[in-house]
Amino acid sequence: MPTFNADALTEFTTRLFAAAGVPAGEASTIATSLVGANLRGHDSHGVMRVPQYLGFLEKGDYRAGVDLQIDHESPAVVVADGQWGFGQVQAHRLLDRVIPRAKAIGIGAGALRNSGHIGRLGEYAERAAAEGLVLIATVNNNGGGPRVAPPGGLAPRLGTNPLCAGVPTGEEPVVLDFGTSVVAEGKVRVYYINKKPVPDGWLLDPQGRPTTDPSVLYEPPLGSILPMGGPQAYKGFGLSLVLDMLAGGLSGGRTCHPDAAPGKGNNVLFLVLDPAHFAGLGTLEREASQVATFVRETPRADGVDAILLPGDPERRTLERRASGGIPLEEAHWSKLEEVAARYAVTAPVPVSP
Repeated sequence: MPTFNADALTEFTTRLFAAAGVPAGEASTIATSLVGANLRGHDSHGVMRVPQYLGFLEKGDYRAGVDLQIDHESPAVVVADGQWGFGQVQAHRLLDRVIPRAKAIGIGAGALRNSGHIGRLGEYAERAAAEGLVLIATVNNNGGGPRVAPPGGLAPRLGTNPLCAGVPTGEEPVVLDFGTSVVAEGKVRVYYINKKPVPDGWLLDPQGRPTTDPSVLYEPPLGSILPMGGPQAYKGFGLSLVLDMLAGGLSGGRTCHPDAAPGKGNNVLFLVLDPAHFAGLGTLEREASQVATFVRETPRADGVDAILLPGDPERRTLERRASGGIPLEEAHWSKLEEVAARYAVTAPVPVSP
């Protein structure tokens, strides 16, 4: 499994997008986001997405260099059309407009439709928390590519619709970021690309039977990902349903519907709160910090070295990979090398084979 220096991988990814005609600033934003996901252990949202994104660009599904089209603005709300620009670019542009609103009046909301895949939601929560702000976010797939069947159902009807919330604590923020299914689709894609079986408890085949074969998500007849919640899967399913309604309905995009095309991007909903307009940032940080400490100090079961809070695993992985490099599966790296050859971009040399 080759391992790469993060800076070299970011520079390489930037050059790939630039060679495909993406403006330099956009290419840098996308590359930084993707490698940032790898650095935090979310390889499903990392550079494995490069061939997918460039494929969308080559087919005309994604557009480079397009503006964020503002459809509606008020003191608290921005509604925008991403015009199928790259998701990370358009999502940060939306946040650029939402954060000043939150700071001005205490709350800012943004809804975005027709956007490319925006990547790891925790990225946006970390940005808001760095400014002392709370962010709550979700996305859907604009109606495309349903992956999750309702409890008792045999056919997928919803996306994996994630929920993210970031809370500043005065130290490292708590960043909760999870899909409402047992696993994100991108993580299944990692197994599919590498021709490996997924763990038990992730997938159902078209007959509703448990399976470890990732191809059921990509090769007809299609199976589905289980909703989050195990025996109480109706909780994950219900949350996914509501988030689909909000992301699609408030943005002016689509929710899941019959005969939908394969998924290619997101509708987005951001809600930003400024604690200064509530009980104060100091109060939030004090209470968030004390409960975080209280939870971390829970007596531990045998073999448990630490109680982790949301965001801790990502920070641990970031520390390790920032110094030791980012490992990539052979199948992922092979696809990146193919793209690099097509665009005549020199690939970086791994720091270890």
